Amino acid sequence: MSNSAVTLDEAVAEAPRKGRKNNPEKTRESILQAAIAEFVQLGLSGARVDSIAERTQTSKRMIYYYFASKELLYLAVLEKLYGDIRNTEGKLHLDELAPSEAISRLVEFTFDHHDRNVDFVRIVSIENIHYGQHVMQSELIPSLNNSVLQAIDDILRRGEAQGIFRSGLNPLDIHMLISSFCFYRVSNRHTFGSIFQIDLSADEVKQRHKQVICESVLRYMQC
Repeated sequence: MSNSAVTLDEAVAEAPRKGRKNNPEKTRESILQAAIAEFVQLGLSGARVDSIAERTQTSKRMIYYYFASKELLYLAVLEKLYGDIRNTEGKLHLDELAPSEAISRLVEFTFDHHDRNVDFVRIVSIENIHYGQHVMQSELIPSLNNSVLQAIDDILRRGEAQGIFRSGLNPLDIHMLISSFCFYRVSNRHTFGSIFQIDLSADEVKQRHKQVICESVLRYMQC
């Protein structure tokens, strides 16, 4: 029988009982969280479905029922992590803020999110090792990430209309400018910290860097 042919009844039959109630949504989320930890530690190639099952105290068949294969589970992890950051961005109410304040809030949020969610940075780095081939298979991830470009575009248009921001700015360029600094200081923190003898996790350093990227983005955008 192929993995994709596993039924829920068969998967549940092989899952540990231990008084666990059947809660598909909770089970799926538990598998995703365990998969994140496994992929972060071992990458896509080194991760094992057996180990993910052990982390969740469930069965391989249960995992295959929900995700069909290790590769599709990995893709679901990517979609979850991108969805988390985009969904939280949507709660910032950027459209209610003045343009400069909106950009500052977006920068600060991105900085803090990357700093606190090392798993997101690691998984994205792993996906780049695989040349983004799994992201390319997802219809969800591009649509999720369009939201941040739309938000930035709205801020740019409002700022330009008010004479605050110069014309001709590209939302994707602004997004890349913000993301690159916030991502790099997490993805390269060990090598960068060792080479230049700086603790990028120190509060004073983080606050200084947050101010650096906020001011850099705003000064680039201003008239």
